[in-house]
Order: sequence, then C-alpha cells, then structure tokens
Amino acid sequence: MSSQPKLVLHVVPFSHPCLAVSGALDRLGLEYETVELVTGKHADEVERVYGEGRKTVPGMLVDDEPVHGTVAVFARIDELRPDGGLYPDSVASAVRKAEAGLAQELQQTARVLSFGALHFRPESMGTFAGLAQLDPAGVDFAIRSVRASWRYLGITAELIHATLQELPKQLDEVDALAAVGAVGGDEPTALDFQLGSTLHLLDQIADLRPLFADRPAGAIAPAWFERGKGDVPAGAFPPGWAPAPGR
Repeated sequence: MSSQPKLVLHVVPFSHPCLAVSGALDRLGLEYETVELVTGKHADEVERVYGEGRKTVPGMLVDDEPVHGTVAVFARIDELRPDGGLYPDSVASAVRKAEAGLAQELQQTARVLSFGALHFRPESMGTFAGLAQLDPAGVDFAIRSVRASWRYLGITAELIHATLQELPKQLDEVDALAAVGAVGGDEPTALDFQLGSTLHLLDQIADLRPLFADRPAGAIAPAWFERGKGDVPAGAFPPGWAPAPGR
C-alpha cells in the first residue's frame, strides 16, 4: 500500500498548466485521481473547493488540504518528493524566479495565441481532441466557444498582434534558462514541465512552429510530452502578424 497522501487533481480539458502538473506527477510516480471539470462552468466548483476568489485550475487536494495554482502545486509536489529534482540546488533560485515570472507570462501568451488562432480558424478546434476538421454545426459551436473565451480573457486583435511580437523575446529568455541548466537538461526541473506544457500548446499552431526550430526552447516540450493532436494550419494569423524566425 502506498504511504503517500491521497492526491486529487482538478483540471479542465486541454489546459497547459494542468498538463504541467500531471506530467510532473506521472514522472515522479505519484498516484493521483483526476477530476475533469467542464470548461466555462468550472469556476464555481473551483471556488467551492479551493476558497473564495479562486476560480482557475490546476488545483490539487492533498488528503483534503486544498493547494491552488501551478506554483503552489509544484511546491507541494516538491515537499512530497524532495528527491524528485524539480528544484536542483544549483539552479533552484533561477527556477523559482522563472516559474513565478516567465512561466506565468508564457502561459498567458499561449492562451491569447491559441484562442486568437482559433478565432480565424475555428474549424480546427476539434483537432485538439484528435478529431477531423469540424463540420458546419461544429464550427458554430467553436465560434461561440472562442467568442466566450475572448470575452473572458479580454482578447482583442491588438492584443494578439502585441503578444506575437513579444513571443521571440520570451523564447530568448527560455534559451537563456537552458544555457544555465535551469531547463532543458537530462532530467526535468519544474520549469521543464511548466514551460514545456506551454510550448507544447503553442507547437500545435503551425504559424508559430518556425519560431521554435533550431533553438533550445524547441527541444523542451518533445523531451517530456507527446506531441499534441491539435493542428491549426499555417496562415491562421493575418499576413505579417507572426514574427519571422530569428527576429
């Protein structure tokens, strides 16, 4: 019988922060139950379980103790498995600084750009679940879903364009972290899961793939995650919006 606490992970489908947590739990051999909430209707349940004002995932119960948010959940996993290598002594400071800064920023970048791309190519939404391009009724559903996400996240065309222009700088920061061993090594740190899950999502948008090619940031997601099923074809963003590789 396992001596570990009972772990219950609350997620929504296709959430990259949730993928980061489940990836770490799987890698470290921790047993857990997954409770999948309904996207768009999950906020009330998350708030009921994790406390007032807390409406997002991931959240994890540790023997009924609520732990909410990616950084807090990773800190708790590290307490459960201090030998797991999530925060190696030599780079722990860099990892913790980046997970509270760059990792959070890139998570938001992925939200804006994924829902931005699907605004222009709503028929591609089903591919994230391994389905073919959607039929007309499915496209109507996708359009409604994307519009709701735009309202919730405050997405605008100007925000999408600005986010695209910021992405190369963020990837440069990922490469700098790889250069000091905080990410991209032979064994994963917390950043490999947190940054890798976000890059895993961005890689499912064809317009963005050239930005990852031939650089350390591009090798992080494939090292620890199977390639995603999503396929938003090239040309989703208007011409000239996506930065050229190497910019």
